[in-house]
Amino acid sequence: MTQIDWSRADAAAVASAVAERRVPARTVVEAALARIGRVDPAVNAFTDVTAARARATADALDARLDRGEAAGPLAGVPFAVKNLIDLAGLPTRAGAKINRDRAPAARDGALVRRLEAAGAILVGALNMGEYAYDFTGENVHDGDSRNPHAAGHMSGGSSGGSGAAVAAGLVPLALGSDTNGSIRVPAAFCGCFGLKPTYGRLTRAGSFPFVGSLDHLGPMARSVTDLALAYDAMQGPDPDDPAATTRPAEPALPGLESGLGGLRIAVAGGYFARGGDPEAFAAVQAAARALSATRVVEIPEAARARAAAYLITAAEGAALHLDRLRERPGDFDPAVRDRLIAGAMLPAPWVERAQRFRRWYRAAVADLFGTVDVILAPATPCRAPPRGQTHFTLDGVSLPVRANIGVFTQPISFVGLPVAAVPVWLDGSLPLGVQVIAAPWREDVALRVARALETAGTVRAPIAEIA
Repeated sequence: MTQIDWSRADAAAVASAVAERRVPARTVVEAALARIGRVDPAVNAFTDVTAARARATADALDARLDRGEAAGPLAGVPFAVKNLIDLAGLPTRAGAKINRDRAPAARDGALVRRLEAAGAILVGALNMGEYAYDFTGENVHDGDSRNPHAAGHMSGGSSGGSGAAVAAGLVPLALGSDTNGSIRVPAAFCGCFGLKPTYGRLTRAGSFPFVGSLDHLGPMARSVTDLALAYDAMQGPDPDDPAATTRPAEPALPGLESGLGGLRIAVAGGYFARGGDPEAFAAVQAAARALSATRVVEIPEAARARAAAYLITAAEGAALHLDRLRERPGDFDPAVRDRLIAGAMLPAPWVERAQRFRRWYRAAVADLFGTVDVILAPATPCRAPPRGQTHFTLDGVSLPVRANIGVFTQPISFVGLPVAAVPVWLDGSLPLGVQVIAAPWREDVALRVARALETAGTVRAPIAEIA
């Protein structure tokens, strides 16, 4: 009989095997911990490995199953979380040197508790860009998280450790955060799937904020089914997050295999069809062909939306960190510190004008989704750049990397639309990402289209082969 390497199995396969008692949860956890110990030094995805906790949780789950108790939908599935999410007994770093001095969290963040209630098993905390103000995956305090498919290239940020951990086969599920693109960019660069839900859909209680009016938490995985499993387990109102919806859970998994019947799918033109490498647009066209999507729509004023998102991000982010900037400026990553200082100096009328525009833009986008169900757009303007690269050339113009990787993600999260990020491999080089964008609260539709692309073989998330 062929021995299964449980460290490389998807979440759905693990949960099924553990629930049916074909493998103990402890065996799965030991396989994951062994792979992390062997592979993570080459990837630097983890900042903390919670081995003792994982073993204890697995043993408790096995004991419950031995007693005949029901297994959860994620029974025995190892997962890890971006280190801005609270884990009991650990300081919540948020990628920062300053935060290492914080008292350990007294309890887990809400999404960690929900995943564990579904049977998943926490194995650690993941590397990230400082205070989530990053698109590269580079961190001056903890070292860069490296792209598992090419260690000399960026993992993307700020959830770079989450994307790298999933793509390297260290865990089948990871949690990240997305303010301006920080789930979708690492998913694109590392070649895995990610879900940025509608703003307010998943609670952020027990996480370190960046920009309260833009922050989202969401899962990353190597299959769309695994994304839906994790997403469904984390849904539900939460009074501890004032932005959390009061809508009841609306599971995506039951309709995942429904196909494309009746869906109106279009490609984003205009702003989303320029300002990137040809390969970025070729990836979108590959997805469009697989979906027989020929219609092109223009998201109105997307360039202005990106500019407004920048203003709000800088101003809100700076307001959060003013005391730290005054007291410990030397302990920041200089690139993050300088952008926060610049944000603190923005005139208030500019920010107020950006918020007024945001209201107009939200209504305009809602009108557009009266005519379409899904819009396809690039996730990034290029493949993952080399680590340390500060500028790249797009459309013949040299631009700063950090500021422009999110050129296609920021106008979407600006009004909290749900997006499934899917990886396209055009050749033997690095992957490219495509955003599958749906109307508010229609994560099920975005995931349904992503699953159709996966079934067609257009998108996939292979585990990186790391020596």
